[in-house]
Amino acid sequence: MKSYRKVLEMNVPARRGFVNITPQVEAALRESGIAEGLMLVNAMNITSSVFINDDESGLHRDYEAWLEKLAPEKPYSMYHHNGFEDNADAHLKRTVMGREVVVAVTKGQMDFGTWEQIFYGEFDGKRTKRVMIKIIGE
Repeated sequence: MKSYRKVLEMNVPARRGFVNITPQVEAALRESGIAEGLMLVNAMNITSSVFINDDESGLHRDYEAWLEKLAPEKPYSMYHHNGFEDNADAHLKRTVMGREVVVAVTKGQMDFGTWEQIFYGEFDGKRTKRVMIKIIGE
């Protein structure tokens, strides 16, 4: 069995945003040479997320509105975590959106359903963070 690891650097210029990372993940799969196996894609920061869904701008705006209702950024004073930092809402948003995805690899391709894409979700941006891709198989 082979193993391949690649780290992507992400830097979203706004506090929050969603980035389709499917092309970078597909490139990593090609680089790996693995045709059958499993791929893990995970956010390596506690205030960011990796998830699978449709690449539709209205849906992204819906995520933003829904997450802001669940865990509003302000007032900062409403969170016990906030003091030195002001990102308690980002931790909560990440918990809802998830840390990672696992994708089956079949015949050298990600085994996706219709419209599925991989996204990086940023909830406390304006600095560099990492996403790890780990692929195992043959």
